Amino acid sequence: MFGPGDRVLVAVSGGKDSLALWDILLDLGVDADGLYLGLGIGEYSDASGAFARAYATARGAKLVELDIPTEYGFDIPGAAVATRRVPCSACGLSKRHLFNKAALDGGYDVVATGHNLDDEAAVLFGNVLRWSTEYLGRQLPVLPAAHGFARKVKPLIRLGERETAAYCVLTGIDYIVEECPNAVGNKHLGYKAALNDIETQSPGSKAAFYFGFLDRASSRFVDDTAAGRTELNTCAGCGAPTTNADLCAFCALVAKVAR
Repeated sequence: MFGPGDRVLVAVSGGKDSLALWDILLDLGVDADGLYLGLGIGEYSDASGAFARAYATARGAKLVELDIPTEYGFDIPGAAVATRRVPCSACGLSKRHLFNKAALDGGYDVVATGHNLDDEAAVLFGNVLRWSTEYLGRQLPVLPAAHGFARKVKPLIRLGERETAAYCVLTGIDYIVEECPNAVGNKHLGYKAALNDIETQSPGSKAAFYFGFLDRASSRFVDDTAAGRTELNTCAGCGAPTTNADLCAFCALVAKVAR
């Protein structure tokens, strides 16, 4: 995932997983800074940002902050209304683009996110239900760097949510407990609940499902992912690689919200 000398940018939300990851990397002596994105989700964003700042101050660590409403003129709830899509769609799109941009602009080698086993199993469950082959080919613990893309890693994929929560309790890390208000009704939470029921009846099912996929099936979908990236253009707005003819998905979102 990373080695000596690599500069790591940790995507920090103020929640248990990202703060636990940042804490672990700092304890291991990894050159890791945090990145917090202000999403403009009212009191939730205010609280999550406060937890991220408090942790950075306590550890004497560097926290890079980017406020989407200030920098780009929209918030996530507003983007959802403008695009007529669920808020999580605009949020995920914005995070992916801005995490990568911040890493490249800041000279970081790696973007690390706090995705845990529960997250990855739920995403895999949803992708398999729809046989979203392009996404299945990218659902890996490590995505290597490519032209215009920083390396992306998920170091906590072997740990469940309860384990990262326990880590934060034992180490005294305060984190935001509340779920994002925009996530109410999100399919991802439904998939998590379904897998939790299965796990209760058959312990170890999540790990068997996800790591079985990595070991025995993920390579079958690599070509589908590669096919979607055979011809990359340059975004006219930000210069990022894109499969679109003109604007990348994020710049298209910004333009649509502005209109």
